[in-house]
Amino acid sequence: MVKISCVVITYNEEQNITRCLESVKDVVDEIIVVDSFSQDKTVELAKLQGAKVFFKKFEGFGEQKAFAIQQTSFDWILSVDADEKISDELKASILEVKKNPQYDGYGFNILTNYCGKWIRHCGWYPQFKLRLLNKTKGHINLNKVHEGFEMNHSHAHIGFLEGDLLHFSYNTIAEHSQKIQLYTELAAKTSMERGASIPLLKIIFGPTWSFFYHYILRKGFLDGYWGYVLCKNISYESFIKYVKIKLYTRQKLRSSAI
Repeated sequence: MVKISCVVITYNEEQNITRCLESVKDVVDEIIVVDSFSQDKTVELAKLQGAKVFFKKFEGFGEQKAFAIQQTSFDWILSVDADEKISDELKASILEVKKNPQYDGYGFNILTNYCGKWIRHCGWYPQFKLRLLNKTKGHINLNKVHEGFEMNHSHAHIGFLEGDLLHFSYNTIAEHSQKIQLYTELAAKTSMERGASIPLLKIIFGPTWSFFYHYILRKGFLDGYWGYVLCKNISYESFIKYVKIKLYTRQKLRSSAI
């Protein structure tokens, strides 16, 4: 039977961390928490669940998780966010993998709760994510936002596990708005550093297309009122990201011209 290390990164997650770690502690053999110097009870609660806690200044989601993986004792890694928990069905699937892994990595679907509503459309479900792998066969990318596991070789074998990873995303619109500012800031600065250019037409029409894609083509309307609200916020996020990219690109050009 293989052993699994679970990695979680945290910052002020006292409302979520106990639920998360309780869901994994009977499945994994080690829990590694990397905290960005939380100011609440996150660290205390994580230690109560048996986690090994390390500290690192936040420099991007990818770098935090890469650091967490460096602290693990076992080859098999399960990546879970603090606001997630594994369902009972997914727990059973992972336990079967421990007995005899058939693939180099495994993915499963994420089911997201948005302001109390389980979102089953909008492009948010089914949402396959690679979250369990042998770290000798794969790695975490270093993206500052939207980080994820990647296999080292294109011919790596990836399996699918039954059961959902339950994501408790935002309890309020205010929480979502705060994350939009964080994600767009990181994404815009990364795009600026890579020399991205955003034409005005993309700023004008891009958000409209984003709403149409998620609400109509991905059937967000089937999620009712909260599906509409979510799709509007997804559209707004794309608008803010494009505007920030254009702003930071202009600032970079001005500073280099001086």
